[in-house]
Amino acid sequence: MTKKLPTYFISHGGGPWPWLKKEMPFFDKLEVSLKSIAHEVGKPKSILMISGHWEEENFSLMSNQLPPMLYDYGGFPDHTYHIKYPASGSLELVQRTKELLEKAGINVNLNSTRGYDHGAFVPLFVMYPDADVPVVQLSLKKNYDPETHYQLGIALTSLREEGVLIIGSGLSYHNLRDFGRTPAARSASKEFDNWLGEVLVNDTLEARHQKLLEWAKAPSARAAHPEEDHLIPLHVIVGAAKNEKGVCIYHEDEVMGGITVSSFRFGEI
Repeated sequence: MTKKLPTYFISHGGGPWPWLKKEMPFFDKLEVSLKSIAHEVGKPKSILMISGHWEEENFSLMSNQLPPMLYDYGGFPDHTYHIKYPASGSLELVQRTKELLEKAGINVNLNSTRGYDHGAFVPLFVMYPDADVPVVQLSLKKNYDPETHYQLGIALTSLREEGVLIIGSGLSYHNLRDFGRTPAARSASKEFDNWLGEVLVNDTLEARHQKLLEWAKAPSARAAHPEEDHLIPLHVIVGAAKNEKGVCIYHEDEVMGGITVSSFRFGEI
C-alpha cells in the first residue's frame, strides 16, 4: 500500500507572480513554502487540484489528456499570456475520482475543453517546475455550500492512499475591493486568519467541522471573503483529511499590500 499523502490548502498568491519576480517581489516566503511541499511529499503519482478559479453548476472534472492553458487574469505583461505548463492529464485519475464520487452519490460531469487556470498552474510551476506529475482539476460547485464540499472531500479521501496529492488552492483572504494597504484589509485579513488558524490547528475535530460549516459567523468573515470561491477549496481539503489535524505551513502578515494569509497541511509527512 502506498503511504497516505497529506492534503494541503494553499495560498496561490497573485496573478502569474513566478514569471514577474521583479514586478512582484513579495512572494519569496510563499515560494519557499510551495517548494517545501514538493520536498515533503516527493513526486506523487498524480495531483487532484481544486482551485478557487473554477466553479460550475455541478462538480466537473477536467478530462483532457493534454489540458490547454487558461489565462484568467488581466493587466499583466504580454509574455504572461504565453506561459505553458505542459503537465499531462490523467484519465486514470479522472475515472477513479468519478467512480468514488458516484459511489458517494455525488454527480460529476466531465469537461474535455477546460484548461489549467492560474490557481492551478502558478503554484504547480513552483512545486513541480518540470511539469512531470499528471494533474486533474476538479471544480467547485457554484452554490459554495460548505457541507456539500466537505462531503466531496470525504468521498475523495481514499485517493491519498493511492499516490494522489490532493490540493485546495485559494487564499485565506480574498477581497479584491480592499486589496492594498488599507486599514480595512489589514484588520479583516488578520482577524479572519487568526480565527481560521485557531480552528484548523487547535480545535477538536467536531468543533472544526461545525465552525467551518458556519464560517460566515467568524470575525470579519464576509470582509475577508465577500464571495467564498477562494475559501471553499479548504472545505474539500478538510473533508479529505477526515480525522487529521491541521498544521500551518505558511503565514505572512504583510503581503500583497499588507494582508495576512496562511496555508495549511493536514496529515503526517
